[in-house]
Amino acid sequence: MRGVSGRVKETAGAAPIGDEEAANLFSLWNSATGVLIAVSGGPDSIALLGLAARWRAGGAQTPLLAATFDHGLRAESAREARMVSEFAESHGVTHHTLKWVGEKPTTRIQELAREARYDALARHALFNERSHLAVAHHQGDQAETVLLRMAAGTGVAGLAGMSKVSWRSGVTIHRPFLDLPKPRLIATCRAYGWLFIEDPSNEDDRFARARWRSLAPNLAAEGLTPERLTVLAGRARRADAALEGMVDAWLADHPPGAFRQALLLRAIEWSAAPAELRLRLLARLIAQVAARRGDDPAPQRLDRLEKLADELDQAVASGRPLSRNLRGVLVRFDRSGALTFAPEPPRRPRSAAVRSS
Repeated sequence: MRGVSGRVKETAGAAPIGDEEAANLFSLWNSATGVLIAVSGGPDSIALLGLAARWRAGGAQTPLLAATFDHGLRAESAREARMVSEFAESHGVTHHTLKWVGEKPTTRIQELAREARYDALARHALFNERSHLAVAHHQGDQAETVLLRMAAGTGVAGLAGMSKVSWRSGVTIHRPFLDLPKPRLIATCRAYGWLFIEDPSNEDDRFARARWRSLAPNLAAEGLTPERLTVLAGRARRADAALEGMVDAWLADHPPGAFRQALLLRAIEWSAAPAELRLRLLARLIAQVAARRGDDPAPQRLDRLEKLADELDQAVASGRPLSRNLRGVLVRFDRSGALTFAPEPPRRPRSAAVRSS
């Protein structure tokens, strides 16, 4: 691969990833119908693609395919995609370039670009009969995710950060490097002579991740190292799983009633549950009703759920009816003592104004 290695942090003492370790990292792929590897050209994804190619050359049978999503936000992006394609083809892996077509956003650029990238990659994986999508997020990315969510006032679920395995549109998303520090990925590229690209947006302080990245040395000096933040994420993930298990058990003991498109609970039973479970029950049932409408499955904002839970607590305690709308779902408490979750009724179109003659 022709390219520039750019400005990279020192990797003194960082051990490259060998074939045996890579095989362990990729063990999930043994049951896949195929793996689509997302490659931007940075050291993380180049290490992922290079090691995957060596893994297959060593006897693995799982088909591999590589793809680069060209956001078209920088003049160099098309050339960089071609460089990645050359690298992939030189290692015997077919490569496709996917492009972000249409008008680009002027705000929330990184967030919307990330969503467009995942959507395009998931569709491409399904079209090419690849059950798994591999991405090269590493320990530093996890630490930044935790910090960003902390700054936004997240709860336990947000502190859990990214998962090694998640799902999108029927595709398994795998992050095999999530527990590894970036210097090891850079050391791997250097050990095998794989050139990579440095994306200048990684240092652009217009973006929140870049600003947090610039603070990383000072945070680490105070003890907030990527390693400790990754441990925190793991502990939060463990607690989140336990809490979700408690929600499952509560719903098994108090199954919601169903009427047409609505779900119903007894408010007195809901209000007797611990506060964290009440929040999660609201989130779970709102998401279920919203999903039936085909709405965005993104989780509801915690502060809005907390406000709704407080209002419902007060309404149940006073016996006062309450009706609130969240994500197009009407949440109601009535005098019968029922909590009802139903799709918001369609709004009536405004009638045209009548001119007087």
